[in-house]
Amino acid sequence: KAMMPQMERALPRHLTAERLARVVLTAFQKSPALYDCDPGSFASAIMTSAQLGLEPDGVLGQAYLVPRKGKVCLDVGYKGYIQLARNSGEVSSLAAREVRQGDHFVVEFGLNEKLEHVPGVERGEVTHFYAVAHFNGGGHHFEVMTQAEVNAIRDKSEAWKKAGASTPWGSHPVELGQKTVMRRLAK
Repeated sequence: KAMMPQMERALPRHLTAERLARVVLTAFQKSPALYDCDPGSFASAIMTSAQLGLEPDGVLGQAYLVPRKGKVCLDVGYKGYIQLARNSGEVSSLAAREVRQGDHFVVEFGLNEKLEHVPGVERGEVTHFYAVAHFNGGGHHFEVMTQAEVNAIRDKSEAWKKAGASTPWGSHPVELGQKTVMRRLAK
């Protein structure tokens, strides 16, 4: 409650302090480990969420409040990156996809960049991920990552090191691959 006036000033019009407070209370119910975290890190994560205009609820997939080494961290999700890009007014469309064995997939870099992806009729294991942004003023940008590159990032994750397949990396590998390539695109 003490933070609500500050949150109200930081929030965009589409998100109220009351809604953000309800979302945060729900996050504490879902993850009691948040109670054991440093209150200053909690306040910082909430204010960052407010400034970005992202709901850290895990339901919309925009952002997550994650306890990490005694601190609350705000992790922006795949859909949060999409929302931030749309809010910028610079991006007309944004997408991330997985490529599977059996798909037609061509990537060319250089002066005439090219990215083609046609899902196959019979699809196998994931081989690549890509993210594409089209800009309002024309032009585009894309990033491509192999499954091995995504796995290398996954393997550095503290959660993966501790709990492996019981983490979101294990239960939602395609979504985490899409988030990873979207984060690279955002850079």
